[in-house]
Amino acid sequence: MTRALLPHRLLSALLMLACIGFGTQAMAEDARADAKTNASAGTELPKAVVELFTSQGCASCPPADALLGELARDPGVISLTLAVDYWDYVGWKDTLAQHGHTQRQRAYADVRGDRKIYTPQMVVDGTQAAVGSDRLAVEKALMSAKAGGSALMVPVKLSRDGDDLLVDVGALAQAPGAEVWACPVIRSQTVSIGRGENSGRQVTYTNVVRGWVRVGTWDGDPDTFKVPVNQLRFEGANAVVVLVQSGTFAAPGAILGAATTPLN
Repeated sequence: MTRALLPHRLLSALLMLACIGFGTQAMAEDARADAKTNASAGTELPKAVVELFTSQGCASCPPADALLGELARDPGVISLTLAVDYWDYVGWKDTLAQHGHTQRQRAYADVRGDRKIYTPQMVVDGTQAAVGSDRLAVEKALMSAKAGGSALMVPVKLSRDGDDLLVDVGALAQAPGAEVWACPVIRSQTVSIGRGENSGRQVTYTNVVRGWVRVGTWDGDPDTFKVPVNQLRFEGANAVVVLVQSGTFAAPGAILGAATTPLN
């Protein structure tokens, strides 16, 4: 009797293994299909947003400016130059600096709790800081931000509707309160520095932020925002970066989503 049951048990086990195999294959195919759908819809998530706080009056900054340019060549990285004004007293007034960038850097330091404000400093995904000219430190910050799991989880899609920029923001369960910001940028700008610590040097800056336009607030549900393009065309800006960032501008948290597009 026992021997008669063995083939049935073996058959059942084989059928179960076959079902598991088919299920695993189906799940893998579904995952590949979702990836293709997201790619075709333009909803692939960027790998990182890197903000460089820099100054034309800082002798240590040009290597960091060059490193940011290298990072920007990765299509999955959104790189931003935020020129600060607290070096202007040295003898050269930074031609790209905005006091709001100094305030943003201080706000990041307050939120982190380390109170460290210096140039060059890179902030990755709004959470991890590193010396901007230290390639290994920056790479470590990129890995640490990704390991945190909260940053860049929200798909952001940009499109044009006549004279308006449409910002489609996806969903995120249990999302923290966040703000949506549009940052007009100059893709590349070379500056000849006449005085100060970098006197006589020409430095090329990448994705130079020229302003901050508050688009609205986001609560975790899918939403669409509309921004008149003429509000983004100033000071030579030829592209725009949109950030969905937890917290507020005065107390910025993790960047939850981001996208960029040219201003045609």
